[in-house]
Amino acid sequence: MDNPPADLVAELRAALSGPARFDPGTRALYATDASNYRQVPTGVVFPRDEDDVAATVDIARHHGVPITTRGAGTSIAGNAIGTGLVLDFARHLNRIVDIDADRRLARVQPGVVLDSLRSAVAGHGLTFGPDPSTHSRCTLGGMIGNNSCGTHSVAWGKTVDNVHSLDVLLSDGTRLEVGATSPEQLDALCARGDRVGRLHQDLRALRDDVADLVRRSFPDLARRVSGYNLDQLLPENGFHLARALVGTEGSCAVVLGATVELVPSPPARALTVLGFPDTYAAADEVPRLRGLGALAIEGLSSELVDVVRLRNPASPALPLLPGGRSWLLVESGGADRGEAEAAADAIVRAMGERAESVVHTDPARIAALWKIREEGSGYSTRMAGSERWSGWEDAAVPPEQLGSYLREFDALLARFGRRGVTYGHYGDGCIHVRIDFDLLSGPGTAEYRSFLEAAADLVVAHGGSVSGEHGDGQARSALLSRMYPPEVIRAFERFKAAFDPHGLLNPGQIVHPRPVDADVRPLVAPARIPTRTTLALHADSGDLAAATRRCVGMGKCLNTTGGVMCPSYRATREEMHSTRGRAHLLFEMLAGRVVQRGWRSPEVREALDLCLSCKGCKSDCPVDVDMATYKAEFLHQHYRHRLRPAAHYSMGFLPLWLKLGQHAPQLVNRVLSGPLAPALKRLGGIDARRAVPQLAPRTLQAWWSERGPRNGTTARVVLFPDTFTNHFDPHIGRDAVAALEALGHAVEIPRRPVCCGLTWHSTGQLGTARRAVRRTARALRPLLDRGLPVIGLEPSCTAFLRNDALELAPDDLDVAALAAATRTFAEWVEPTRERWQQPAQDRQALVQVHCHQHADLGFTADQATLDATGTRAQVLDAGCCGLAGNFGFERGHHDVSIACAEQGLLPAVRAADPGTDVVADGFSCRTQLRQTAGIEPVHLATLVARTLDRTRR
Repeated sequence: MDNPPADLVAELRAALSGPARFDPGTRALYATDASNYRQVPTGVVFPRDEDDVAATVDIARHHGVPITTRGAGTSIAGNAIGTGLVLDFARHLNRIVDIDADRRLARVQPGVVLDSLRSAVAGHGLTFGPDPSTHSRCTLGGMIGNNSCGTHSVAWGKTVDNVHSLDVLLSDGTRLEVGATSPEQLDALCARGDRVGRLHQDLRALRDDVADLVRRSFPDLARRVSGYNLDQLLPENGFHLARALVGTEGSCAVVLGATVELVPSPPARALTVLGFPDTYAAADEVPRLRGLGALAIEGLSSELVDVVRLRNPASPALPLLPGGRSWLLVESGGADRGEAEAAADAIVRAMGERAESVVHTDPARIAALWKIREEGSGYSTRMAGSERWSGWEDAAVPPEQLGSYLREFDALLARFGRRGVTYGHYGDGCIHVRIDFDLLSGPGTAEYRSFLEAAADLVVAHGGSVSGEHGDGQARSALLSRMYPPEVIRAFERFKAAFDPHGLLNPGQIVHPRPVDADVRPLVAPARIPTRTTLALHADSGDLAAATRRCVGMGKCLNTTGGVMCPSYRATREEMHSTRGRAHLLFEMLAGRVVQRGWRSPEVREALDLCLSCKGCKSDCPVDVDMATYKAEFLHQHYRHRLRPAAHYSMGFLPLWLKLGQHAPQLVNRVLSGPLAPALKRLGGIDARRAVPQLAPRTLQAWWSERGPRNGTTARVVLFPDTFTNHFDPHIGRDAVAALEALGHAVEIPRRPVCCGLTWHSTGQLGTARRAVRRTARALRPLLDRGLPVIGLEPSCTAFLRNDALELAPDDLDVAALAAATRTFAEWVEPTRERWQQPAQDRQALVQVHCHQHADLGFTADQATLDATGTRAQVLDAGCCGLAGNFGFERGHHDVSIACAEQGLLPAVRAADPGTDVVADGFSCRTQLRQTAGIEPVHLATLVARTLDRTRR
């Protein structure tokens, strides 16, 4: 690994107010985006303001170091990586400067996230038209760089169609505002004798030389994104320099700010779903739909829907699809619901018998259907047991050619022996596809190049563009010579030279490109990493190398609202604390070139230290990255035969300490809350600001030993006495027993100590965790052989028994039997609700769903059970509580833990009406609420017990 030049590092750090980082971890994090490519940067700069950007460009020019600008890093063509300095605009330059609703304009800094802008202007009935599927994290600067489009391009066009002006910085330090230029303004600018004048002179001369060539050779296509927008220099387009710079991928100028145009957003929407027998039939009907005023015309393949059925059979989107094996989602808008429905009915009438159809107007149903489409790039990366890649990701053809193109494209795939699932922006003829290229070998990448060249020839033969949305980047720049004549390629070179004569800005993009098969990321790491005790990783057959390749970089983990993933990133906004960042660091650790020392890597340890092991990524990530499992594997390997952190002994061995403590719980409580507490916390690696939870005077198992079982009239069940319920909250177990017995069940509670092994697993002590769950499974096997279900009360332990235990001990029949028998409390009692359901009452409740339940168990049965208690429940979409087992107790984690809770949970609790119950089944969630909000949460079992008690009375 080459070290960055010391003088460059010193000059940057002296000149900037924002951070400049050159450590191996940061360089590894920014070595890739969402593409197949990898280029390790010299360093990464996080400019706080425009002065920092100018200083960086000045110093880089002095040292001859290239500059690459970056937003969210979701570029799938390799547009946002480079070997020089990477400027991350998303961290600080993310302010909406001004909104002029009357003129429908907004001025933004380049790091503004698209959804932030859309939320800010929604109150004015406006939106920014382009909306790629990454709208929750992509930045306006990135959209301008790549000329992003999105779902609604049939109505509102590409980014280039929605840019009013740009504030840009040239590589020589010149700053100027560019936009549409009248002939008089152009003459005046060309008359100037400075750098600005020379720029306009060069561009006017270029326009005059190639105007007819551009008109003749640029495809007449709404989704032409490839190459530079030389057409925007033409007189009929107003010599619009801002729009000419859109799609240049940061290779001509650095965007410091943008004034963008806004469009009215229809208040009401309707979604017509059309079903066809196959993809070709759907594509053939697109031209018929284009003249009907649709806002969006998107294609879904049966393969994508099959993935949803496999991953989430209860998905609310599945019953909303009409019959067929391929679907078009056609969105209509209107001033009100009636107007939107009328537009949808016109679409149905136009299609007639050609398609099965259904119209949806409920926003929740529409959102569920759009989710399949938006996460298609993730879903399609792991299909039929193969790894699938971008590369030929978003070619576009005239819509009239779409059916023909798709037929020939599938034939091309078959000729190369490759598989790919097509879907995407059918209304504009833009197709997405992930293909099972072999990118793990030299011959495979050579074939990859051959395929791209053949595919480029095919799309050009249909009058199309090799890029229809995401720009050219390294994936397609070298293919432009197959799309444009040599005279146009030379014109592109002149265009870049006018702005950036020394080639400082993002070299290799669009002009003078690198080969499409160079810098391929998967070639860097070995195809498989052998380890002696590798955990059976989720969906990857125990292969951590394949698991790290699972992350395709689309960055859903960069969302800051909705879902659970990724709570620590939401608190710190550091790339290394995102699921994507951690996956990339693990990949680089295996590669061993930048992140060295293998399993002993301090960079990976630091990134994983703030992973809460919440498992939110396991369900929220479209490609099922399960960072909690990867973290457990890393910790297991990192600390093999080494002294561990104190918290691994104090909290990892918690079941053992609690078993000892149950002999004198009052003494333990006095010691842990008395004068010795600070010293004991330090010894145990526990944050001084955390209160140690009090042990219950009597465990659930001790109570059961004295009380004993009762006869039942229905099935016998086993209530699992997890460590947390047993020792800290046995009243919840007693309420569960009362509820189950009220329903006629004979309850059994094991008298011997049982433990799932969760605390050892989360601290990476996998051997001990495996022994613990095997011992528990053997102890329960006699009950399982009698057909008794095992009912869990603690979501983390229940999820562990049902899922993680199978990964720890995949060949253990006792463990498999326990996993199959395990049920949540709600899953067991919900089918009986008709016997005891209460009418809706005035009692209000907030519900905090435990992260592991969100990831592994689902909440459908819990919601139905809550409804049956008569509770008016608001389920919080607030993410993780922040405590997450041992995480929030460990020294050094307190601030992040509280920041996670403040993202949604604590504000919601503070805003709730007095007397509102807070339902939290997870011990971590209850502990966080007790210690930060001063309230006593309730468990679902307690609510059900109360309800059944009222019913009996």
